[in-house]
Amino acid sequence: MTSGILRAAVMAGCLSIGLPHMSNTRVALSGFSQTAAGSGSSRSPQASRAPRNAAEFDELFQQVKNWGRWGKDDQLGSVNLITAAKRKQAVALVKTGETVSLAHNPITERAEDNSNPFEHTMLRGNSMDRYAVSYHGYAHSHIDALCHILYKDQTYNGYARGEVNTDKGCTKLGIQNLKNGLVTRGVLIDIPRLRGVPYLEPGTAIYVEDLEAWERKSGVKIAPGDAVLLRTGRWARREKLGPWNVGQTAAGLHASVAPWIKTRGVALLGSDAAEDVTPSMVEGIALPIHTLMITGLGVNLLDNQDLEALGEAAARLNRWEFMLTINPVPVTGGTGFPLNAIAMF
Repeated sequence: MTSGILRAAVMAGCLSIGLPHMSNTRVALSGFSQTAAGSGSSRSPQASRAPRNAAEFDELFQQVKNWGRWGKDDQLGSVNLITAAKRKQAVALVKTGETVSLAHNPITERAEDNSNPFEHTMLRGNSMDRYAVSYHGYAHSHIDALCHILYKDQTYNGYARGEVNTDKGCTKLGIQNLKNGLVTRGVLIDIPRLRGVPYLEPGTAIYVEDLEAWERKSGVKIAPGDAVLLRTGRWARREKLGPWNVGQTAAGLHASVAPWIKTRGVALLGSDAAEDVTPSMVEGIALPIHTLMITGLGVNLLDNQDLEALGEAAARLNRWEFMLTINPVPVTGGTGFPLNAIAMF
């Protein structure tokens, strides 16, 4: 992911943030079947699952996109599904008041999964400091704004690239649209726990039947307005075996889950990497989940969340749903922002 630099002074420090490159029914859309026989199908050959190439991907994109669903001038996308009633439902989930951060501490060392280390420079007698980070990529916990990813030179809701993405920031769909913050029900989907392993191996694809198997195991069904957090165990594997090039090989969602996510009414999607299985298994498309979610469905993504402490807390409490709060700094025209999302049980 390429990046430019947006600068903003924050209190006594100075923050430099990187701009980047960029329901309950089962559905089957024109051959994009959302279930497959056999629990072992998550390891089935690439050829058995659509979309397999750019043409099939385009067909899927056109079928699931939410363009115009909330009006031709909509700036929020699937966040529209987080209603006042949904927020009240989320608040009612708080029983003990226990909080868990989803942020991984900023990584200051260059590594295979961190080509742009977080910079922390002390200023003025060490009583002030400056932060600098190009946060898009595979190292830093952040949220993607809806102007971050384009498809065929268009953003979410069909705006033209030239109309939105400028050298001064995004004229539409910027992160400032989330200034009031997001409060909703968060649901953790823990696929390593489902399979009885500490983490998934890089390149492992996750399909609809895996998500539904977790729903049955946890007793929690994804509902409209939810924020879905997918744990693959990326940070647990990194802790044990060291960093690797997550951009080239990572466990994550297969593109075929997109209609299911739309039907369930997912408002936000996050994971401990970048949501996509890599390699993508869709010839000619590098990040199909990113493209389907952000550009097609208008779903903000929460990349590189550290879900290890959340998984432990949820398992200890046997509670896989919680109140989730997300409060990015409203940089005008920003393509996202580093994030410390909080789960509260």
